[in-house]
Amino acid sequence: MRRRGVTVLLGALITALLSVGVLAAPIPYVVLGPGPTVDTLGKEDGKEVIQVNGTQTSTSGGQLRLTTVGVQPDVKLLSAIAGWFSDEEAVVPRELIYPPDQTEQQVEERNAEDFKASQTSAETAALRKLGYPVQVTIKNVTAGGPSDGTLKPGDVVTRVDGQPVTSAPKLTELVRAKPAGTALTIEYTRGGKAATTRITTRAGEGEPPRIGVEIESKQPHPFELKIDLAEIGGPSAGLMFALGIIDKIDPDDLTGGKIIAGTGTIDDEGNVGPIGGIAQKLVGAKDASAVYFLTPADNCAEAKANARPGLPLIKVGTLDEALAALETLRGGGQPPLC
Repeated sequence: MRRRGVTVLLGALITALLSVGVLAAPIPYVVLGPGPTVDTLGKEDGKEVIQVNGTQTSTSGGQLRLTTVGVQPDVKLLSAIAGWFSDEEAVVPRELIYPPDQTEQQVEERNAEDFKASQTSAETAALRKLGYPVQVTIKNVTAGGPSDGTLKPGDVVTRVDGQPVTSAPKLTELVRAKPAGTALTIEYTRGGKAATTRITTRAGEGEPPRIGVEIESKQPHPFELKIDLAEIGGPSAGLMFALGIIDKIDPDDLTGGKIIAGTGTIDDEGNVGPIGGIAQKLVGAKDASAVYFLTPADNCAEAKANARPGLPLIKVGTLDEALAALETLRGGGQPPLC
């Protein structure tokens, strides 16, 4: 009996130690939770998030809050179990956030680059909406190429076959829309004077059609604009940055005095794209007392499945749609919802 008792006690102790070890062992998962929200119209760490110098700015009665996702990279089994039972967190395979062929540092660097690119696109889209269009300018002309002797450095390309050139990617898209050997009608300005020419595209073997120029985008505006926000990564703040820039420079208060949260990537043309972590971002928005959430159209189904009580989901696919939705809210109407 004495031996049997000792054996039982030892077995129980070993089981307990193994249980503690298993619960404390790292597992190949990460936990996603609500991250901080930031008012793009306000200050962060004592500095204006959106800084405008050289022109008059306006003050909003409300807020435009970007939303984020917090990532817990080193997860133990106990934390994962808690996350599985939480309605505010998600447990996902680590490789979805940190691909096996990339280190955590490389992922963070890529996220930082995406964040910077989102700011640039937000500025481009917002300035265009404020009346400062993108000028797609010829930087160099390839010697012996299709445009040699016709276009010159400094020319601003305005249309291709009647279609407006609103950005550098748009010019590339229009040139590649028709097979090589197509004669395109190119409208441009030189020294402020409008002109038109015909250029026949060419293509090397296995390459897309080209007109033989190097281009760059310019967007002249009589003031300085800067977004100053650290510790945020990824491209999903683009929409809220664009809205914040417009609200700062345009005298109208886009918010109508309300706290509006949202998310969404944005490109130079003002198209709003989907993001990850919508469920956690909705929790963060609700915690920040937001009364509406600007939701990328492609995220609507997931957002509805994770909706928070009292937080209507406004469906937006473009910057124009977001601005129209905010205008409808200010007028007391109901914008399109998910």
